[in-house]
Amino acid sequence: MESNTKLSRRDKTALILRHLQGSWGFFAGAILLAYMNTVCNAVIPQIIGVTVDSVLGSEEPELPGFLRALLPLDRLRGDPWAALWMAAGAVVLAAAVRGVCIFGMRINLAKGSEGFVKKLRDNLYSHIQRLSFDWHTAHATGDIIQRCTSDVEVIRTFVCNQLMEVLRTVFLIALYTGIMLMMNWRLALIPLAFIPVTGLASGVFYGKISARFQAADEAEGELTTCAQENLTGVRVVRAFGRERFEIDRFAQKNNRFSSLWVELGKVLSVYWASGVFLVCLQIMAVIVAGTVAAVEGSITLGDFQAFVIYNSAMAWPVRSLGRVLSEMSKAGVSMDRVGHILRAEEEADRPGAGDVPLGGDIVFDHVAFGYEGQEVLRDVSFTIPWGSTFAVLGGTGSGKSTLVHLLDRLYDLGEGQGTITVGGVDIRDISRASLRRQVGLVLQEPFLFSQTIRENIAATRPDAPEEELRACARTACVDEAIADLQNGYDTVVGERGVTLSGGQKQRVAIARMLLQNAPVMVFDDSLSAVDAETDAKIRAALKERMSQATVILISHRVTTLMQADRILVLDGGRVSDIGTHAELISRPGIYKEIYDIQMSSDDRALVEEGGEA
Repeated sequence: MESNTKLSRRDKTALILRHLQGSWGFFAGAILLAYMNTVCNAVIPQIIGVTVDSVLGSEEPELPGFLRALLPLDRLRGDPWAALWMAAGAVVLAAAVRGVCIFGMRINLAKGSEGFVKKLRDNLYSHIQRLSFDWHTAHATGDIIQRCTSDVEVIRTFVCNQLMEVLRTVFLIALYTGIMLMMNWRLALIPLAFIPVTGLASGVFYGKISARFQAADEAEGELTTCAQENLTGVRVVRAFGRERFEIDRFAQKNNRFSSLWVELGKVLSVYWASGVFLVCLQIMAVIVAGTVAAVEGSITLGDFQAFVIYNSAMAWPVRSLGRVLSEMSKAGVSMDRVGHILRAEEEADRPGAGDVPLGGDIVFDHVAFGYEGQEVLRDVSFTIPWGSTFAVLGGTGSGKSTLVHLLDRLYDLGEGQGTITVGGVDIRDISRASLRRQVGLVLQEPFLFSQTIRENIAATRPDAPEEELRACARTACVDEAIADLQNGYDTVVGERGVTLSGGQKQRVAIARMLLQNAPVMVFDDSLSAVDAETDAKIRAALKERMSQATVILISHRVTTLMQADRILVLDGGRVSDIGTHAELISRPGIYKEIYDIQMSSDDRALVEEGGEA
């Protein structure tokens, strides 16, 4: 999945501010404490300067009146050891206050950052749940996961660490610059001259590494997708001996990912090396110029020492500001990638669409539909009488599953693509939530969660009574198989139901749908993984249970469909034929051809013995 559009600065700011709601107080407290820490740190060089010039020396201290009154210069000048102990105590006190400030700042940052990132994750996950089925099929699962984890963490680091560092560094530069200008404005011009140089260098590198960060992030998403597909498809990998192929495929993507980070590291190495050179050059220039000024008497020895400390303390944060700015390029890429999801359009109902009880014939009227410009259904029209059993037969790619997806509004018909109505009501005038509650669906590839079998069956009705749940399992002919498991209904199935056989997974999915008690039940080739005898037993049990429901059966197996009230035959996305089983086998066509091929002597005997539904 690639996000070709980038968020504007305004959009990125809005994204951050929206998720900072509720955490402002913590961040404000953290910023205030960070500023207090910086002020305490600025006091220490002044203590050293006053001690050297005014206590050990004879210079009059330039201090506010109340501090000057508290400082017993005459006594301290006569007792150097007492002066040193007092200076050390003042430094320790300032350091202790700094420690308290840092502790409080970290506590506030931790609370604020967790509140921010929790809200971001919640909104992101909630938004993904409301995105269309079409959006999900167009995007790789591994890349979505990577955006919701790694990219969210990068944004959190930016907001809670890097942005805080920028605010602290800007305040430090302003404070230290003001102090140095008051101490010796000519000497202060040297560090001031290096600030724009460092900023310009950071800006140049920012532009160079931004695109590289995005390429590396997308490569990480591809790597995650590769690993996720291998792990979820482990049974297929083992069955077809694709271990070597999968290892090579992962190695190829991993090599590309590693090479991108190596290239990025080369650019960053130049950046760090040039930055260290600039910092050392700045410190050297201040020491040389300050030494000359001290010899000439334009600056005192104590002030010179304090000035050197301020310069060194400011040089590295200015350099780190450049580093943070370069890291911000990665945060910008992550915000683009997360924003790509958050800006995706959610499923939306028509104005006025509401909760409409289903009842009446289901009518497909001149329906045409396709995926990505490829037409799948072509002018399809038919009617499913309410309360009947309707079957659909067709070859692979004929559009059978697409009919189901359209009925359940996993995809929506556009203008000029026909209509689907239930009891005369266009399904687009029914809210998706209402429609999907009333259309039970068993997909061709059933999905089970990594939970107990009981929880999987009860997914459609978590509050259903135990006896009703077991009755649905008996109808789906899976109750006995569950009883044979070591923990019965409390057996935890593996990821995607991997610990169960294909037939068991399908039958558990059928039981889950039956528990929904939906007035419309759709079986999309959901008996393909069971043998013909079990198929017949399930259909016989379903016939008794679903006498009041409208049932849609989709299958390649004629024995599954032949007892339906009407059978629709699709060919190349068009209606080839429609009628009862007797009508369809009485005339030449696709249905009769498939019937003659599939109906072996064993199948005929099974039908004659009453195995049909």
